[in-house]
Amino acid sequence: MIRDCGREPRPAPSTPVLTGWTDNQVNCCWIGHATVLINFYGFTILTDPIFSERAGVDLGLATAGPKRHLAPAMKISELPPVDLVLLSHAHMDHLDLPSLKQLRPAAAVTARDTCDLLQETPLREAVELGWSESRTVRTARGQLRVEAFEVRHWGLRWPSKKPRGYNGYLLEREGRRLLFAGDTAFTAGFSAVRAKGPFDLAIMPIGAYNPWIASHCTPEEAVEMANLAGAQKIAPVHFESFKLSDEPMTEPLARFAGALEKEPGRIAWRQTGETVRVA
Repeated sequence: MIRDCGREPRPAPSTPVLTGWTDNQVNCCWIGHATVLINFYGFTILTDPIFSERAGVDLGLATAGPKRHLAPAMKISELPPVDLVLLSHAHMDHLDLPSLKQLRPAAAVTARDTCDLLQETPLREAVELGWSESRTVRTARGQLRVEAFEVRHWGLRWPSKKPRGYNGYLLEREGRRLLFAGDTAFTAGFSAVRAKGPFDLAIMPIGAYNPWIASHCTPEEAVEMANLAGAQKIAPVHFESFKLSDEPMTEPLARFAGALEKEPGRIAWRQTGETVRVA
C-alpha cells in the first residue's frame, strides 16, 4: 500500500461510446472490475459498481486496500440514468460504499442479509434475494425479471462476522436472457440454470484465482461454467483493474483467450472500456 501511494492508475485502454445505443438493442460496456453497464432494451442495469481508487476498508482519512491499476472507463457523472443496481455480494470490491453513495436513487437487488450496508446510500430500499428467488423490477422504462442463483463464493464483510449471501443473477426481458455470475469458484451448478436459457451473454469472473482457487475460478473454468449454462457470448471481468492475487496481471486474459482459441467470436471483449452488442 505504501509503495502504491505514488502510483496513479492508468487510463482505461478504451473509451465507451454509448451514442449508438438504442432501446431496441441489448448492449453492454465493461467499466472495470465487475462493473458492467447494460442497456437491456432500454432498461439500464449497473452491476457491482466500484469507481473508487482503492477497494477496501474506510479508515476515515484513507482507504486501506489495493489501489487500481486501471481507472474506470467512465466516471459516475458520465453514467446514463440507471434503472437497476445489481449487487452480487458484500465484499468491498463489489459493494463499494463510496461509489454507491454517489449514485442517483435507483431500484436495487442485492444478496441476502446485505441491505443493512446500504442504509446510508440512495439504495436503502434494495430488495434482497436468496438462491432461486426472483423479483420483477418495474420502472418507468419497463420491467426486468431478476433471479438469483447459487454460486461458490462467500459473503462475510470485515469487521462483522455476520453471515451474508452471495449470488449470481439471471436477467430476462422481452424474451432475451443474460447471466451475471458475480464472483465464483468453479461449480457444476451452472448446469442447473441451462434450462432457463438460452443466454445471449454470460458475464464471468476470470481473475484472482492464485491462491484463492477455493473462491475464484480460473479462466478455463469460467468458460466451462458458461458452457454448462449454455451461454453464447462470454464477457470476462474481475481482472486487470486491481491486483488481488499472485497471478500476473496479463495472465487471466491470455488463458481465457486460449480457452476460446477455436471460438474467438464468443469473446465479448478483451479490455476495459469495450462494448458489445449482444442482440
